[in-house]
Amino acid sequence: MARTQGSHSEITGPRIREAALRLFASHGFAAVSMRQIARDVGLQVGALYNYTPDKQALLFSLLKGHMDELLEALDAAIEGNSALDRLETFVRFHIAFHLDRPDAVFISYMELRNLDPENFSTIEALRRRYEDTLETILREGRETGVFDVADTRVASFAVIAMLTGVTTWYRSGGRLSVAEVQEVYWSMVRKAVGA
Repeated sequence: MARTQGSHSEITGPRIREAALRLFASHGFAAVSMRQIARDVGLQVGALYNYTPDKQALLFSLLKGHMDELLEALDAAIEGNSALDRLETFVRFHIAFHLDRPDAVFISYMELRNLDPENFSTIEALRRRYEDTLETILREGRETGVFDVADTRVASFAVIAMLTGVTTWYRSGGRLSVAEVQEVYWSMVRKAVGA
């Protein structure tokens, strides 16, 4: 669709995405209307359709954007020659990345069910790539005798669930800093994989 002449897509587009993310995280995808998103941004509802064809496309864009950013940042962060070093990097990265984006993490888990089948498949494939990175680290560690893990796939799911759970309880300014939380979780993950 064509943009309205004189509009500022580089400003309005991101504002629409930010409003949708905040509203979906606060109220749930099903409860939020395009009218609410438009009102939050200060637009007429018809103007939203210059930026997105519908609410489904907006949700998909948010989830895909989150996963693309996550995978790109992970690729840049993973370092170290040993499986143990790469696992530690993964743990610390996951916590820091997710604590910075609580709304995106929340809708990435809670709103998957609202994607149509094709969009769901795309997001699931991206999630699998992330999980596969961790599973590869665990498998290499098991093969070299560094980790004692019976099933690397199950272990990767368990570690990711444990790490992502931080977003439900951590509060900035609380008793622990992000670095201290990373240290505690690294200790737990190391024990969980028998390192």
